[in-house]
Amino acid sequence: MSKSLERIGIVSAATILSRILGLGRDILIFAVFGTSVLNSAFIFAFTLPNLFRRLLGEGALTAALVPVLSEELEQNQKRGGFELLNKVLTWLMLVSAILVGIGIGLFYGVDRIPGLTERWYLGAELSRILFPYMLFICLAAALAAALNVLDHFAVPALSAVWLNLSMIGFLGLAGGFLSDTPEGKMYFLCSGVLVGGMLQVAIPAWALIREGWAPRPDTALSPRVREISALMVPGLAGAAIFQVNVVVSRVLAFTLDESAVAILYLANRLMELPLGIFTIAVTTVVFPLMSRYAVRGDYENLAAAYRKGVGLILVITIPASAGIILMREPILVCLFQWGAFGAKDTAETLPVLTVFALSLPFYSLAAHLTRGFYSLKDIRTPVKIAGIGFLVNLILSLTLMQVLGILGLALANLLSVIVQTNLLQVRFARRIHGVAFFGQWRTLVKICAAAAGMSLAVILAMHLLNSIGLDGRLPEILAIALVIPASVGIYGVLVWILRVEGREDVEAMIRRFAGADTDDDREDR
Repeated sequence: MSKSLERIGIVSAATILSRILGLGRDILIFAVFGTSVLNSAFIFAFTLPNLFRRLLGEGALTAALVPVLSEELEQNQKRGGFELLNKVLTWLMLVSAILVGIGIGLFYGVDRIPGLTERWYLGAELSRILFPYMLFICLAAALAAALNVLDHFAVPALSAVWLNLSMIGFLGLAGGFLSDTPEGKMYFLCSGVLVGGMLQVAIPAWALIREGWAPRPDTALSPRVREISALMVPGLAGAAIFQVNVVVSRVLAFTLDESAVAILYLANRLMELPLGIFTIAVTTVVFPLMSRYAVRGDYENLAAAYRKGVGLILVITIPASAGIILMREPILVCLFQWGAFGAKDTAETLPVLTVFALSLPFYSLAAHLTRGFYSLKDIRTPVKIAGIGFLVNLILSLTLMQVLGILGLALANLLSVIVQTNLLQVRFARRIHGVAFFGQWRTLVKICAAAAGMSLAVILAMHLLNSIGLDGRLPEILAIALVIPASVGIYGVLVWILRVEGREDVEAMIRRFAGADTDDDREDR
């Protein structure tokens, strides 16, 4: 676990860079397009290739590929693993190319439907341009999974960096200098997506080639390929349920008004910032570790790895959720209230962001629990529970949006993920001894107490800033620059004072990055 903590730190550092660039990308997009119909259409169109990315790439395929590829490497080393990877990539490319062709054809059909509002035709046009991104990102996800199994985490974690740089470059530079119309700038942004997708394939492929991989087409249906396919079938259903959940929410938002999709997306993206920086780093590193323990039948260490992941997730996401809620207005004003994104857009986003922030710990635990089932090659259980979550979300969305509009959609997402997380935890505790959540209540109480102390400090600091009577954006800028770092420090001190379990692991990870490894630390490696 000591080495795993170091890898979590590496992935987190790479992901921080990616998320910062992603935040810069979103700031630029909202500054140029605001919450206009053009931006909502782009977000809607970009959702569709991402749907298939999660289905064929980061979702069902990764869940099936990681344990099977881990087993192949245990038995036949790299040669067998790379042969299996070639077979998987070949079939993935064929299936993805067929789906891209079908999708583009269907989007052309939308133009033939009379009587739709402008945003539907615009969404279909942008979907035709962006749908080929699905092919690139599915291949990139499979390559990233292979690198993770080989204990290489930095390159996959940097994957989104290339996409974000490409989108920023095409919109900010090419679009800024070569186009004077919003429509022209949008076409440059879409071009940046496609170029970024190519880079997301090329860079991890080069990293694997340096490990000895020789890419070649191979359509053979070996027993391992058949096993991955068999594991993917229920996994596709589960991933489809989750991703259709996202698509349904955005389609329902698209029916409300022209800005609802953009507001829903922005609030969700800010929630995903801590989710991506730390939670995904934990699950990315712990998943292959749990898979290896499962292959060996070492369920005691599997449970220990799982509990360690839960502790690390809670110690980050609970204060992050509280911090986002308390600092939501300064964050939105400082980061997004520029150009076409005005004060009215900020006011409409605030309540939605609050609800999404509350869902952060539950989304994080659900992702970790799902990986726990995947490590056991049990994909059916998460599928069934995801189906229940989908029905809860759909029923609540259709009910609450009638009264609360976009806020109702956000509340439906929160309540459904609470139900899904609890069901996953109960079922996983029945499968593996030593993972029951009641054993971590004491840690949870301590974390909540530390987060409460941090929240009180934030409230007092914000009251002081507001009472000084500073002009313009200065209060919000000072809140971002001073209050957030200070609150993180206060929370860290409280965690140590309350002796929250796992603090030694974080300290060891910090020492490694500071170059202050002890002899015992080196021996652990």
